[in-house]
Amino acid sequence: MSDVPRQSHREDSPVPGAGGGSGGGPADKPAGRAVPFRGGGFAPASGRAAAWIAFALVIAAWQLGSSTGFIHPLTLPSPEDIVAALIDLARSGDLWRHLSASLGRLALGWSLGTLAGLAVGLSLGMFSLARSIGVPFVSALFPIPKIALLPLFIIWFGIGEPSKIATILFGVFFPTVINTYSGVDNVARSLIRMGQGFDMPIRDIVLKIVLPGALPAILSGFRISASIAIVLLVAAEMIGAEWGVGALVLAAGNLMQTDYLIAGVLLLSLIGLTIGIVLGRLENWLLRWR
Repeated sequence: MSDVPRQSHREDSPVPGAGGGSGGGPADKPAGRAVPFRGGGFAPASGRAAAWIAFALVIAAWQLGSSTGFIHPLTLPSPEDIVAALIDLARSGDLWRHLSASLGRLALGWSLGTLAGLAVGLSLGMFSLARSIGVPFVSALFPIPKIALLPLFIIWFGIGEPSKIATILFGVFFPTVINTYSGVDNVARSLIRMGQGFDMPIRDIVLKIVLPGALPAILSGFRISASIAIVLLVAAEMIGAEWGVGALVLAAGNLMQTDYLIAGVLLLSLIGLTIGIVLGRLENWLLRWR
């Protein structure tokens, strides 16, 4: 039986795929491009210039429609007429009287409702007995339209300032409770157990673990409650108030003075915009650790 010749590679023979030859090894390949980083997350940035341009275009189109007669002045007064109405209110001193009355009611009602809502929300989130009793009450009372309770508050507290403050307080209270309770409930329990394992006092656990973890939800509740407070402020001032932006809007509507009416609506919009800016700055300062 004849031997079958076997092929063998010599040590100095080129092996396909090996470097250092004409076989096209890694050393002969061009360097690849760097893979871009894709883990930046969602970081939307707000462009102030775009917002101002959009506002300017809307106002210009509005003024053009009013100047050409396409928009009837009784239906919607021009921006020029609204500015003239604001100037007239400022010269007579009524603008400051309306604004000071509304801002005072708004600040007092929102502050009291927020403080009460924070206390109750923290209790619901941290204590079993408070949660067992309080959550059903909050769930039952929150869907009630707060404007519908304004006549009842007038019966209880009279037609003066206490009924208006109570309406704003009651409307601010429930959103603050719900957001605070939800924020506390979503804090990682492992962090709380770790604090307890290190024998931290309850006060330190609340201030250093629970509150920072619940702060984003609490601040979101502030934005919601501030908008609700402005709505309830206008409703309360339309009943038995001599001064206030709501009283201004109601009186202008009864007299068909649409320029003063829209001026009052513009004041409410500016109040809401200012509150939003302040809360945004507060949020950036308190949540700078994120």
